[in-house]
Amino acid sequence: MATVIKTECKTMVCKAPDRSWWKEAAIYQIYPASFNDSNDDGLGDVRGILQKVDYLHSLGVDAVWLCPIFKSPQKDMGYDISDYRNIHEPYGTLNDVEELTTALHGRGMKLVMDLVVNHTSNQHPWFNESQSSRDNSKHDFYIWKEPRLENGKRVPPNNWGSAFGGSAWTYNEARDQYYLALFSPEQPDLNWDNPEVVSEVHEIMTFWLEKGIDGFRMDVINLISKDPSLPDAPITQPGREFQPGYMHYAYGPRLNEHLRGLRKVLDRYGAFAVGEMPDVKDDNQVAAVVSSERKELNMIFQFDIVDMDIGDNGRFSPRKWSLTTLKNISNRWQTLMQNVGGWNALFLENHDQARSVSRFTKHRPEHRTLAAKMLATFIGLQSGTLYVYQGQELGMTSLPEDWSLDEFKDCESLNHHTEALEFFKGDEDGMQGFLREIRKKARDNARSPMQWNAEPNAGFSSAKPWMRVNDNYPQINAEQQDAEASSVLNFWRQLLKIRKEHVATLVYGNFEMVQDGDEAVVCFKRGGGDCADSWVVLNFTDDEVAWKAPDMLLQAVASKRQILGTYEDLVLLEGDRLRLRPFEARVFI
Repeated sequence: MATVIKTECKTMVCKAPDRSWWKEAAIYQIYPASFNDSNDDGLGDVRGILQKVDYLHSLGVDAVWLCPIFKSPQKDMGYDISDYRNIHEPYGTLNDVEELTTALHGRGMKLVMDLVVNHTSNQHPWFNESQSSRDNSKHDFYIWKEPRLENGKRVPPNNWGSAFGGSAWTYNEARDQYYLALFSPEQPDLNWDNPEVVSEVHEIMTFWLEKGIDGFRMDVINLISKDPSLPDAPITQPGREFQPGYMHYAYGPRLNEHLRGLRKVLDRYGAFAVGEMPDVKDDNQVAAVVSSERKELNMIFQFDIVDMDIGDNGRFSPRKWSLTTLKNISNRWQTLMQNVGGWNALFLENHDQARSVSRFTKHRPEHRTLAAKMLATFIGLQSGTLYVYQGQELGMTSLPEDWSLDEFKDCESLNHHTEALEFFKGDEDGMQGFLREIRKKARDNARSPMQWNAEPNAGFSSAKPWMRVNDNYPQINAEQQDAEASSVLNFWRQLLKIRKEHVATLVYGNFEMVQDGDEAVVCFKRGGGDCADSWVVLNFTDDEVAWKAPDMLLQAVASKRQILGTYEDLVLLEGDRLRLRPFEARVFI
């Protein structure tokens, strides 16, 4: 049972909202390869998305964000772009994208595309020219540096490690230099200190905005400015040859200048942008990027929640977290944005993260639905723009633990597994620990095909899918949940409807977390001032708990002003305590 601690909440002031469509939006993220296959080749495509536009409309989302669909060798599933103005042929054509834009707009929805401009594919024409010699017209479109010599041996220019394992530098024989690639060697980093690169990016944005898209999600956009001296990183992972160098490129000297330039292009079309900004933790830096007065980004993806179980030795090392950890993260970001005039991007899942119901709740199988609804309530009713990843609205789970790693497709997982085999040689416990973490956090967990029905391949395709469908698709699929009133899908529909009905409180209202040290219950208040107060209370455990609630919440409970709940019967109230069943979520207004 949870510790009972008396809690009080301060009075909040509800500021007059600066309203924008993107603040009120729920944005649905689509991973094109895995969403829906229209031509039965085993790979999702744009026309497959078109076939599901009515499904998206019925869910109640306001915009669709497409992961990259541009021409690409697909070394990193489209995040290695070789032509920004053409579509990857298996996904479709420019006409298909224009038809999708029209279909979404016709239903009152927007289209957001992925802008990947920290790096390109090494098959992009720019790189082909740049690598050919040191004196061609695009010789400095990328970041090139002389080798270092150690004991007469050629080595990379510094000790930065790649996000996908190994060195962040790749040697090029034609130039007798190394080029920087913070991800895979097939993804060379662009040189944003070259004004021609900046101009090219602005033209790419303009090309798509002219076609009617409504905004961009900007991939690792904070990495575009590097410390020009490219110094060695400090040793933070002893025993490893290459070290995390993010302190030298996560918030480089010209980042704010470049972001203001991107914003000018967006503002000409009334478009918006959300930036992916890993490894930026400083409040002042975040405030500088998102403050509405500075005209940089509209909002950013910060990663504190999805990084809270990642240890000091990288993504696939463990870290223990508590519910207080989670409360503190949410409270920090909600409070910061209120104070600096910024805006939050709310998410628990995306194409780079494992399924939240598997990762963040310890639940019995029979309580998966309750756990998924509780998580939806937690993230969906905070202040910010809400992002829903495909299948999250069904409570889709991570991949089965008994699957062989041979089923995994992602270059990050496979590269780190190869490194681990060498690093943990002779250390069976260490290797087993790594395998537990990779199964828990691998990006592959989010990339299995969408589960549409109980037919073969989950209705995703009549052909063998590019990636195996999760084994539980007969029990977890959209068709089954559409017909079931108490399903996760219908809960999401209800939540998004309520969010719109109470926009002043649940979107623009202030946020205050009840900070009571309780390790079972999360409770926060929305509203204040002229806004109606709303209370959200959540049991994050698979056990029944008794929790002593603030007096104002008890009054709301007694008045039976519930607008959403994971249990159909009334909340159990025993004096000044709420008795909360496994993963019980209640919302009062």
